Amino acid sequence: MSLTNLSVPELSDAELGDLSRRFESWPASAVIEWAVDSFAPHLALTASMTDAVLIDLAVKVDPAIEVVFIDTGYHFPETLDTVEEVRRRYGLNLRIMTVQRQDEPLWRADPENCCSAVKVGQLDRALSGKAAWMSGLRRAEADSRVTAPIVARDLRGLVKVNPIATWSDLDVEGYIADHDVIVNPLIRQGYPSIGCQPCTQKPVDPDDPRSGRWAGRSRTECGLHMM
Repeated sequence: MSLTNLSVPELSDAELGDLSRRFESWPASAVIEWAVDSFAPHLALTASMTDAVLIDLAVKVDPAIEVVFIDTGYHFPETLDTVEEVRRRYGLNLRIMTVQRQDEPLWRADPENCCSAVKVGQLDRALSGKAAWMSGLRRAEADSRVTAPIVARDLRGLVKVNPIATWSDLDVEGYIADHDVIVNPLIRQGYPSIGCQPCTQKPVDPDDPRSGRWAGRSRTECGLHMM
């Protein structure tokens, strides 16, 4: 299923759309293999450390793939513990992007712009010099993600790959069970979607796992996955 090496200028938006539709029937591992064959070493994988499903899939294709974690300074202790557990298990090529501390926490001083300043700004830094990046975004996670493509061009002009976009919650649970994948302990404590501690609570709507993110506010996405 692998394609020939493709450089970014050779892939028009129409070609990316064709690839995305083709990838609908491909296993996630094959999509990852295509991304690695096409873009490595100018490729990164971003991880929120809710679980290590995408990491487990990716390191089986390329053990040296760069994994990016954005340490906002506001994470739950459990999330930071998960980062270290995942790093040790896989011997990750892990790049942690850290945010300069402020006298007053930005989530309190400027909550509307905190995500863009902290998360998006650090992701921009991490992706400098890259041609493509992968994320664990899935359509089943939220209404705002139901049309997410498997591959497309992001606002930076980079190729964005979502290898498990088509996976259901059951697919994720099954893979975790079958492969003994590390899971953030907050999941078992009732947090199905985990972000920064000040902006994350247990879901207010049991049918919407992301309803505990920015609860009471109009925000539904941090901006990392805006195409």
